Amino acid sequence: MSHETKPSEAGGFWRSLWRPSKKHALGLLLIVGVALGVVGWGGFNWAMELTNTEAFCLSCHEMKDNVYAEYRGTIHDSNASGVRATCPDCHVPKAWTYKIVRKIQASNELWHHFLGTIDTPEKFEQKRLHLARNVWTAMASTNSRECRNCHDFTSMDVTAQRNRARERHLEADKLGATCIDCHKGIAHDLPAGIKEEELHPKGGK
Repeated sequence: MSHETKPSEAGGFWRSLWRPSKKHALGLLLIVGVALGVVGWGGFNWAMELTNTEAFCLSCHEMKDNVYAEYRGTIHDSNASGVRATCPDCHVPKAWTYKIVRKIQASNELWHHFLGTIDTPEKFEQKRLHLARNVWTAMASTNSRECRNCHDFTSMDVTAQRNRARERHLEADKLGATCIDCHKGIAHDLPAGIKEEELHPKGGK
């Protein structure tokens, strides 16, 4: 018996490659779908991380010439420990779901960038209090989540703090205050027109 492939059999083999069975077609579709999904997901996350850097934030001169210039030299920028908090550390959540929500919200900021809403120092100053209150409200609504990524109150040894800081932290804890209630202006200038009560936690002094 000859083991050579007959012409009719060879033709059938090549036809099966061009016209795979439903089973093979579904398998191929699944493999291609998974591959595209992996590439798409990787590309999406790459783009997310690319927009989650200080360099990206500073690509808008509104940020570079205003709030970033104020941030330079503050305790979050330069300190004895050498631990530096960048723009995304304070303003972009680390958890993926919250990060996506923040990115969607940021699309409105991009819209105003292209509109030129705060493209001059004068325009920025006119909007500063409104912008600052938006950030403070957002931070308070999450119990200062991004602050707590580095500053975990439950891990603080208040006994090692100076008297004033210790007293204020203990008072804030009793009042149920969150970080941003007391620490406005720690990385950026306080806006003109801010009310005195906005600088104290829920009636504290």
